[in-house]
Amino acid sequence: MQKPGNKTKGIICILLAAFGFSLMTFFVRISGDLPTMQKAFFRNFVAMIVAIVSLWKAKIPLQIKKENRGDIFFRCLFGTSGLIANFYAIDRLGIADANMLNKLSPFFAIVLSIFILKEVPTKVDIAATVIAFIGALFIIRPTGMLSEVIPALIGLYGGFGAGTAYVFVRKLGKKGERTPIIVLCFSLFSCIVTLPYLIFHFHPMTAWQWTCLFLAGIGASLGQFSITTAYKYAPAKELSVFDYMQVIFAAILGMVFLGEVPVPLSICGYVLIIGVATFRWWYTKKQDEKHTEETA
Repeated sequence: MQKPGNKTKGIICILLAAFGFSLMTFFVRISGDLPTMQKAFFRNFVAMIVAIVSLWKAKIPLQIKKENRGDIFFRCLFGTSGLIANFYAIDRLGIADANMLNKLSPFFAIVLSIFILKEVPTKVDIAATVIAFIGALFIIRPTGMLSEVIPALIGLYGGFGAGTAYVFVRKLGKKGERTPIIVLCFSLFSCIVTLPYLIFHFHPMTAWQWTCLFLAGIGASLGQFSITTAYKYAPAKELSVFDYMQVIFAAILGMVFLGEVPVPLSICGYVLIIGVATFRWWYTKKQDEKHTEETA
């Protein structure tokens, strides 16, 4: 049974993560017409510096436990590919749509936890996942223009990559791996992957674009540290509903500063996904309370 104190800490961390990632999305979008890989590099470079400083201040040795290296690699692989896909979608969709597709990650995490963590989902979890993907179809709109469907499908993969990465984060947390190490490995891996493109296809940037990407990196660092810490305090099933505040934050930023108003079908998708996430969280909470009463 999860301690109430840890669960509260997890909720606070997940809300901070939602705010940080929404800021990252916003600054990536307003940084202008820059290649996706270039944006991804600078986002992760700033996060890498923050992680190094955190390790240095905490005097944590830069050493990965041998038994955790495989999980670290897969966290980095899926996290990086998901991040690049998400950035691609951000540049071509409304930021609220791109964020919502990325927020399918908890539902992907439910499915992947079966194979990676051997956690068997309940019937409610399965039903919630199906409904969430129906909601995703309203956002992707398969009958729409190809120029919108392809970025939406790539954005959907971004959610898959993030969901897979978070399952490995959860696994690493249960094995005692330290948050700054996980964040540093992910950021360094992403920088190495995107660096060749940056070297051969660097796009000159204005002072404004440098500032935007720096702030995107700061927002990403806040989000990355917060969400990595959150999943160490509590499992995804207890935190996922609060993660959807990122979509609300992103929608507000998009409407106020970019004049983006989600289309009705997208709003239907938001309602389905957030609604089923909220119901699943409420149902899980009630089942835990019932179990506690029966075993008291």
